[in-house]
Amino acid sequence: MSTAPKKIFPSIEPDDVTIPEGKTLGEWIESRVARYETRTLDWDALKFQADHDPIYRRAQMRYIGTGATGIDDDENVVPAENFTFSTMVLPAGCEGPLHIHRDAEEVFFILKGHKIRLFIEHKGELVETVLTERDLISVPPGIYRGLRNEGIEEALMCVMIGNPKPVTPTYPDDHPVSKLKR
Repeated sequence: MSTAPKKIFPSIEPDDVTIPEGKTLGEWIESRVARYETRTLDWDALKFQADHDPIYRRAQMRYIGTGATGIDDDENVVPAENFTFSTMVLPAGCEGPLHIHRDAEEVFFILKGHKIRLFIEHKGELVETVLTERDLISVPPGIYRGLRNEGIEEALMCVMIGNPKPVTPTYPDDHPVSKLKR
C-alpha cells in the first residue's frame, strides 16, 4: 500500500495576518460567523435527485462555502478558504446515492440519528458501516460513498469537504442518478 505524500502547511504567525482593508478586527471576525438564526434549510440543493425518486430527498444548511451539491453561490455563508462545512437533514428512509469526490476528503459527523448506514465502494469491493450519534467517518478522495437513514426518525449530520470549492461529485455509470440533469 502506498502512502500519500505528507502535506506541508505553512505556519501563519500573527504578523502574517492582514485584516481586510476597511474592517476592524471585530467586523472581520463577525463576517466569519454563520449564525443558525440566519440559516435556512435548502431542500432544493439536491432536488434533481428527489424529483427522480423521493427516497433521495435531503436538505442542506450551508455554513462555510457551498459544498459540492452544485450550488454555485450563497452570499449567506462564510467564504471557504480551505474546506466547506454544512449540515444535512436526512429524513427517515432517505438515501444519499453512491457518489465520488475525486478532489477532496469528505467527513460525515452524525449529530442526531441512530442508524445511518454508509456504503463505501472501491474497485468493486463494497464495505458497509452503521453510524449513530456522535460517530464520524472520513472518506478519502477517489472512493465511492453513499448512505441511508435506516432509523425511524429524521437524522442530522455535519458534512465537511476538504476543498474550498469541490468539484460536483459523479455517480457510478449504472446508477440512475448518473443520467439526471441538474
